Amino acid sequence: QVQLVESGGGLVQPGGSLRLSCAASGSVFSINAMGWYRQAPGKQRELVATITSGGRTNYADSVKGRFTISRDNAKNTMYLQMNSLKPEDTAVYLCNLDYMFRGLGYNHWGQGTQVTVSS
Repeated sequence: QVQLVESGGGLVQPGGSLRLSCAASGSVFSINAMGWYRQAPGKQRELVATITSGGRTNYADSVKGRFTISRDNAKNTMYLQMNSLKPEDTAVYLCNLDYMFRGLGYNHWGQGTQVTVSS
């Protein structure tokens, strides 16, 4: 049913910027929230940023002031603008969709896109 495709990852030097995209397709009736998570090798997956259907945003303390989450409802696409990137931002970034369909709640993950911040 639901498919999430991330793109925009790559290699960037410290202080650089990247813009991640997450395109959603399928029969989605009611979106509760969308978010970006990241996971580095040997570490737990952590929340980066979320945005609710009403537009409320939430950020991890480590990315506040540097990252911006947004969405384009017409394109069913979510974005993560990442500025002033640091080596510790290196991780696989995953798109997450939390939604309701036929009265039931679902949580779906994309395949992830690699972000590497290095000199």
